[in-house]
Amino acid sequence: MPSNIYRQHLDRNPANYAPLTPLSFLARTVAVYPDKTAVIDGDRRYSYAEFGERCRRLASALAKRGIGEGDTVAIMAPNVPAMLEAHYGVPMVGAVVNCLNTRLDAPTIAFCLGHGEAKVLITDSDYTEVMERALKMIDRPITVIDIAGPLAGGAGRKLGEMEYEAFLLTGDPDYEAPPLADEWSAISLGYTSGTTGNPKGVVCHHRGAHLNALGNILAVGLDRHSVYLWTLPMFHCNGWTFTWAVTAVGATHVCLRRVEPAATYAAIKREGVTHLCGAPIVLNMLANAPDQAKVKFDQTVKVATGGAAPPSTVIMAMERNGFRVTHVYGLTECYGPGLFCAWHDEWDSRPVEERARLNTRQGVNYVTLEGLMVADAETLIETPHDGKTMGEIFLAGNTVMMGYLKNPSATDAAFKGGWFHTGDLAVRHPDGYVEIKDRSKDVIISGGENISSIEVEEVLYRHHKVLEAAVVARPDETWGEHPCAFVTPRPGAEDVTAEEIIAFCRDHMAKFKVPRTVVFGPLPKTSTGKIQKYMLRQQAKGLGSA
Repeated sequence: MPSNIYRQHLDRNPANYAPLTPLSFLARTVAVYPDKTAVIDGDRRYSYAEFGERCRRLASALAKRGIGEGDTVAIMAPNVPAMLEAHYGVPMVGAVVNCLNTRLDAPTIAFCLGHGEAKVLITDSDYTEVMERALKMIDRPITVIDIAGPLAGGAGRKLGEMEYEAFLLTGDPDYEAPPLADEWSAISLGYTSGTTGNPKGVVCHHRGAHLNALGNILAVGLDRHSVYLWTLPMFHCNGWTFTWAVTAVGATHVCLRRVEPAATYAAIKREGVTHLCGAPIVLNMLANAPDQAKVKFDQTVKVATGGAAPPSTVIMAMERNGFRVTHVYGLTECYGPGLFCAWHDEWDSRPVEERARLNTRQGVNYVTLEGLMVADAETLIETPHDGKTMGEIFLAGNTVMMGYLKNPSATDAAFKGGWFHTGDLAVRHPDGYVEIKDRSKDVIISGGENISSIEVEEVLYRHHKVLEAAVVARPDETWGEHPCAFVTPRPGAEDVTAEEIIAFCRDHMAKFKVPRTVVFGPLPKTSTGKIQKYMLRQQAKGLGSA
């Protein structure tokens, strides 16, 4: 057999190979556009040279405290410069950035900090109360650094040894990060709600972060003239990797501590915003904002939205207000968006209602995602592209997670058959575009947040007047969906009220997980006693949107 001539003396070496990492984006942009505005945070403005220096200082300050390869640095903050800087400074020393969901309750935060073995916590003073409770539940030392939020000078209490800006000053502005040896090295840890009580830790690597950021650039059309408004929480899949994508093209990050209609419209007008992302609730908020909050602007703002498909009426309202919506689909396990509704020019001539309907589809894979199919969940045989036959969405490629931290069984199950099992049921249309129809997992998506129905049910069962409980999604005009609880009271406790159940849940879980609807009565079951949730979903849907 003749040998492969292309295998001879053509080896990988430093001249022809470098591990992919989004850290290279910052280095290049600092070199090319040092004086360009990188970050806007109210009255504060940082050039790319200044932004790069701040990231290097953070890396150096962490290294001086012994943080290095494989260590976890957690951050609890809104969309402020420190959150952006953590996405560069932390991985510069080989550490892993763990962005905490600011909507979680103290026990869940404590679980994440403990499970991820965080050595450093950077926390904003807006979250002092919940973080103080969480830290008391942890029996291991964590270095705490405070970000001075609006409350810092008043009622806000500091938890740590040093304030963030002072911490940066302990670092070297000329710090040189050690070269990345392996692009498979972990860059981030993000926790996602599943169908069990404790969240799962999704581990992502440098290669995937680099590629997915490039996928975002291509999908939404970012360039050096772009101005990106941070309406999407950066804790969501590292801001869907836009934390790195915006920097890669030398565009400008506009931070927004809170997403409110007036502040959002004002920022769009003032800073010339061209792009933003968010769950359908953000679109709904902007589309239905009171007239006094809206501000006219000259540019068209491109909006990427994910989660439950926004109603066509919202998409049409957004267009009237100067926005152009692109629907994307993804999960924490695939770095955020992996599919998008790639637009065809000929669709522009379609009636507005049809354009909106086309745009609610999840679409096709990013150019950086190699594998996409809709197939039978057991056989992995692909379904026909007929727009009718349902199957599960499967993904594969470099922008799929490394796996779940310390959870090999869940990782093996997720990758069974060589594909990532999303758990989402969809059809594929003749043009190849995917459209989600249902979820095989009973996960409720409310305001872009995943809520485990089982987790809510476990709390309901702890109420002394509850005999049986089941939770499904009910349509919600504001949040997309919200938890709807079906409850069978215990004998003699038929006087229980919805208000009582809701108040109990509010005391035992994060507010966004609390059911807003409670229906009392017997639960439909199969002959073997299994609750028929599909019937409850139909009943909840019949209640209409809340």
